Amino acid sequence: MTAGMDGRGRPLRIALSSYRSKPHSGGQGIYVRNLSRELVALGHEVEVFSGPPYPHLDPGVRLTKVPSLDLYREDDPFRQPGLREFRSDLDVLEYLMMCTAGFPEPRIFARRLERVLGPRIGEFDILHDNQTLAPGILRLALRGLPLLTTIHHPISQDRRLELAHATGWQRITKRRWYGFVGMQRRVARRLRRILTVSEGSAGDIAADFGVLRNRIEIVPVGVATDVFRPPSIPRVDGRLVAIASADVPLKGISVLIRALRDMDPGTWSELVIVGPCSDRTTASIASAGLSEKVSFRSGISDEELAALIGSAQALVVPSLYEGFSLPAVEAMACATPVVASDVGALPTLISSEDAHPAGVLVPPKDPAALGRAIAAVLADPERAARMGRAGRTRAESTYSWRAVAERTAELYYDVIEAGTGTSEPIREMRTTERESV
Repeated sequence: MTAGMDGRGRPLRIALSSYRSKPHSGGQGIYVRNLSRELVALGHEVEVFSGPPYPHLDPGVRLTKVPSLDLYREDDPFRQPGLREFRSDLDVLEYLMMCTAGFPEPRIFARRLERVLGPRIGEFDILHDNQTLAPGILRLALRGLPLLTTIHHPISQDRRLELAHATGWQRITKRRWYGFVGMQRRVARRLRRILTVSEGSAGDIAADFGVLRNRIEIVPVGVATDVFRPPSIPRVDGRLVAIASADVPLKGISVLIRALRDMDPGTWSELVIVGPCSDRTTASIASAGLSEKVSFRSGISDEELAALIGSAQALVVPSLYEGFSLPAVEAMACATPVVASDVGALPTLISSEDAHPAGVLVPPKDPAALGRAIAAVLADPERAARMGRAGRTRAESTYSWRAVAERTAELYYDVIEAGTGTSEPIREMRTTERESV
């Protein structure tokens, strides 16, 4: 049997869209790269349509760049573009929405994608959208292009936590920033089939977005077990690693800093955080007296990230919510014990009824409990090794990208056969959804 031919029909021509695809941290760029590679390996054709930052893709996967003003780049967030950068009416609209404290990227990306992909609809069998959830995506489906959407987790969770930490004027600007969540909720309700990454995320999508649970399919995110593997050299004594795609309250870095501040300083030697660092976090680290022991890394390759995780004695995931947590699975693949908050998908990833746990779970927002758990893991190498072996076994058996691609391709065939492009929920968009832009 030819690769990609499994009785469901010919190999597929897949358009995979992502409004931003950061290559080395955050789920979107990692998801796009690994899923597209494995779909091509199965015999399908994949063309990625992405706004900046663009993903790093493997040979055989085509990339069509959908340029934007890139107003939120890490080195210059909320930047003021020069006049020569404005190339279209959508550029002007994107900038004006930013000036009103909104987050225009998903909505404007979808409208740009309409212009780029619209004339080429006949070249593809399906559009797989990665969490854009904007009306422009639905309009492509209205034109007859079958649609599957991945929602890693509803951004309403981020909104809730950010507003809980905001005060005064911040609450007004945060509400404006997260205004796109209402748009995503309306779009999600009109999708016939949604793909998400965990049972926890499925429940949250159903509750927060009002989506019928029987429309949601679960396919977990994968890990490259040939890259993320147990280290061949000794781990660095007392080293901890944390990964935060964004320096926001959701990721719980402030909880981790408080935990380390109150621990016996001889218990651990250093913390390496992979991701951006805000002025707020820098100040809190300095206030805790930890500036000499905490460092930040960003823009590193998968191989460098795997080596870093493999060099640590524990990976810490202090998040207040996680729809999946790819860093936890990457640590498991490296046989690195995980100390994580007991929230979202983390209990399912870390615990198991049929095997030893891959780490330790603690209540969220509890620095004392987090500190005790970290200290206990560092103090018991034999227990840490058992957790590491359990994690590696589970990563190999459950979370390979090939398995993710195979299951996702099956969903593509289901969506195509169901004729999603003409479903009633999407047709309703003609009359009930009125874009404000």
